[in-house]
Amino acid sequence: MNVSGLAVRLAYWLDASPRYASVEAFFADLLVNPRSRRRAWFDMVMIGLILASVFLLIYQVHHPVGPFAAAFERLVFSALVSEYLLRLWLASAGHKIVIEHYEHAELVGMRFRLVPALWAVLRSKLAYMTSPLAIIDLLAILPSYRPLAFMRLFLLFRLLKLFRYARSLNAFGKVVVEKRFELLTLSIFVGAVVLISSIAVYLFEAGVPGTSVQTLADAVYWAVITITTVGYGDVSPITPEGRVVAMVLVFAGIGVVSFATSIVVMAFHEKMRELHDNRVFSEVERLSGVTVVCGFGRIGQVVAQHLADAGEPFVVVDKDEAAVERARRLDYLAVAGDASDGSVLNNLRLGRQATRILCLTEDDVKNVYITLTAREFSHDVLIISRANKAESVRKLVHAGANHVVRPYEVVARMAAEFIGQPVAFDAIQDVVTGSKGIHLEPLPVLPGSRLDGITVGTMDFAARNLLLFGVIRPKADALAAEDEHYLMADKRFYFNPRPRFRLQAHDILVLIGYEVSLNHFRKQQGQSLRTWWRGAP
Repeated sequence: MNVSGLAVRLAYWLDASPRYASVEAFFADLLVNPRSRRRAWFDMVMIGLILASVFLLIYQVHHPVGPFAAAFERLVFSALVSEYLLRLWLASAGHKIVIEHYEHAELVGMRFRLVPALWAVLRSKLAYMTSPLAIIDLLAILPSYRPLAFMRLFLLFRLLKLFRYARSLNAFGKVVVEKRFELLTLSIFVGAVVLISSIAVYLFEAGVPGTSVQTLADAVYWAVITITTVGYGDVSPITPEGRVVAMVLVFAGIGVVSFATSIVVMAFHEKMRELHDNRVFSEVERLSGVTVVCGFGRIGQVVAQHLADAGEPFVVVDKDEAAVERARRLDYLAVAGDASDGSVLNNLRLGRQATRILCLTEDDVKNVYITLTAREFSHDVLIISRANKAESVRKLVHAGANHVVRPYEVVARMAAEFIGQPVAFDAIQDVVTGSKGIHLEPLPVLPGSRLDGITVGTMDFAARNLLLFGVIRPKADALAAEDEHYLMADKRFYFNPRPRFRLQAHDILVLIGYEVSLNHFRKQQGQSLRTWWRGAP
């Protein structure tokens, strides 16, 4: 087998190796992934090493250093070189490029040549090596070479390397890169103004007795100091013509500073949203069983309040910046974005850390799109959607929603049912809103628990200040001959079951009572409120 064949076999072996993939994923989390815990610790360690090495190199300029300092510098040098090589390795997957060239050659019936594939790998590595951060990484290594004194000048690049590790400094660097066109335009304008004013002042001031502008360098220095509105006063024009140039340059400097400030402020305003969102994404990665609340309108706010009271982790997603700001003022995790965008749901780890999504926007079409996108991510994620129109229910079910709720229809039916019965209406309203401490909550019957197999009549709910509103049972577990019930999507609801009604595993008791009574009953059964979210069918 020739060299090309060996290279192709090696590339395929690396591509199929789980050990290689795990090692690559480990170092990617350590160096690249912005929301990885490993990277956060690595960044702090590298910041400490760089600052310590900088202070050590500054200290040794006028003080002798012992063997410990030399050993520490070797440690820093090794860490910087290792990091540079690892980043160079992660910059592009060389084996995938070789596989791509080989499969392309096989597809078109050509003979695979190794040299063009290796040249493509080298080009991808060179593209990374010539990037600004990679150049800074390389130059930050040079101060470790002590025999050449001028190498100490590159100590500044170690300080610039902090931009890679400190998130806020990194954000500033990204702002500069993203606004490079505007800043370049401003720089060209400033350069032109400085050049014109320097030449004008030099022509007017040079050779005049008593002037401080003797050379063109003095004129350039004066122009730079003036246009930046610093104005030290050590160099200043004395002729009328020179002072006119100075006045024009002062007004130009005010415009330049204002324009530069507006560019930076606008860029940071845009970047702050991204920084807020990244912080939320990082928080979500540390949690489990997260609920994604899409839409922070009237219904979304009520749901979020109940989740917060129950201690359930959740994150709010809304396109309206004002709604997101309201959620943040309540100390909720909130992201400004479109929940139907796959990248947003991917960053929220839907199907992994996030296991439930509530589509509560006021637009049925938007809820359908969110449901479709969420179902694409995971077949197991629980999707509960709001429907404002009757014709939207079927669309949401076909899109993948597990449950569809029509809040306006529920309210209308309650109002129609209790017209003329204000006492009953007030009672139901107290239960729904919890305004008087009365709540309606589900309690699952877990297999092998105290509730599994007993009849309703043996449970003295009145003595516990509770009322059994009903029992929800999966259709698959339903018996042929049962009490009167109401059909649900995939369950049956038994309203106020008879005392002989026997509970079984996977049933859900719907209880009404004060929060204290409900909590006490749950503790007696060895359950918590989280059991419903995590263990119930």
